[in-house]
Amino acid sequence: MNCNQFIANSTRRSMLKNSACGFGQLALSAMLASHSMAATTTKNSLPTHPQPHFSPRFKRIIFLFMWGGPSHVDLFDPKPLLNRRDGQRLSGSSVGQSKEQLGEIMGSPFRFRQHVDGGVWISELLPNLAKQADRMCVIRSMHTEGSAHGEALLRLHTGQANLVRPSVGAWVSYGLGSENEDLPAFVTISPPRGHGGVQNYGSAFLPSIHQGTAIGSAETPIAQAKISNVGNSRISAAQQRQQLDLVQALNRQHLDRLERDQSVEGLIANYELAFRMQSTIPQIMNLADESQSTLDLYGIGVEPTDNLGRQCLLARKLAEAGVRYIQVSTDYTWDHHNQVKDGLIKECAKADIPTAGLLVDLAQRGLLDDTLVLWGAEFGRTPTAENKDGRNHHPQGFTMWMAGGGVHGGLSYGATDEFGYRPIEDPVHMHDLHATLLYGLGLDHEQLTYRHAGRDFRLTDVHGKVVEKLWS
Repeated sequence: MNCNQFIANSTRRSMLKNSACGFGQLALSAMLASHSMAATTTKNSLPTHPQPHFSPRFKRIIFLFMWGGPSHVDLFDPKPLLNRRDGQRLSGSSVGQSKEQLGEIMGSPFRFRQHVDGGVWISELLPNLAKQADRMCVIRSMHTEGSAHGEALLRLHTGQANLVRPSVGAWVSYGLGSENEDLPAFVTISPPRGHGGVQNYGSAFLPSIHQGTAIGSAETPIAQAKISNVGNSRISAAQQRQQLDLVQALNRQHLDRLERDQSVEGLIANYELAFRMQSTIPQIMNLADESQSTLDLYGIGVEPTDNLGRQCLLARKLAEAGVRYIQVSTDYTWDHHNQVKDGLIKECAKADIPTAGLLVDLAQRGLLDDTLVLWGAEFGRTPTAENKDGRNHHPQGFTMWMAGGGVHGGLSYGATDEFGYRPIEDPVHMHDLHATLLYGLGLDHEQLTYRHAGRDFRLTDVHGKVVEKLWS
């Protein structure tokens, strides 16, 4: 029956009755479409041209990871009471803990200064970064689980510590892909090899194309670091292409028999990406085309800023080239169980100029508006002393900061108690941070899911709320 016959032979009531099933089908189609990833898939292929769920606030993230856990009460969260009660015992009841004694209170040896009207406080150890306070949104109410580095690092990088889960960068790659087909969506510069190692930038059960591409490792100076197996000086590019075509033909033949195999699909995609990267990565990693003023801005060529300066400049170049998620990691040097004063003086001297230089450089190039810079670590440090002059691990309350990406600059968000022990205002859990990062990229953390082992997984598991107040 054609449409005209249907109308001619039907009363209004019968037409509505006969078309009811059609309305249901339309509704079901809409529900299925909204539930799925906004990406196009074809047989025997990975998702192509993924799109955000809604309009993003920024395009990419640069995460500056300070491995070990910087002391928030010495850098961004001043607590005068610690100095007034220096040497006294801190009772658990003072901070809502059941433990009778938490240790001996230790005041901060450093002076703080308030910047901009929003009340951003920054230690005297970071004078160059303090000049960028109007661009910084300081979250002083972070908290997580895991008092050991291994667990806390996995929670920071993957959201979970009890199972092997995809890293944040892998989820971003899966959700958005890369802006540059000749580069991976996720690059990790000098990643840690301990405390979870490759899990911190792995793809787990996501297709392998989404794992982070590592440049060097934390203990290797970045000037000596390389990406493994990129380039072959023994044969020409044309010969490599012929060899790759043969290998890929065999891979696709195998894939046709299987109809769908994500491991083979990922292998094919990674081979092609590696071949294309030969023409892009060497130029990006070469700093010879940068001006002397740019090198000076990052502190490159002088100590102690050369290494982190090179890492931060490389991050800017990767961001400029279209990489979605870039992580820069320091070595395991922020874990100050003793001599916290001397340790922070040393580490801040390495980090202050390069970090501030990155913000200035991104702003000068018009990249800061659509690039979010995130600074922080797996946890903070205790307000009490350890080994007389150090501080222990402290996941109960700590600080991270953001800049760029349209965030509310000059803002301190949330607060810890008068000891810096736990959040008492606008607490932000690690799951909330992850949900917020995805939100800024235009991804709904509840919709960004992947089916594995009979259930849908997501970065935030069944938790997480977006902190929209971080934006202006």
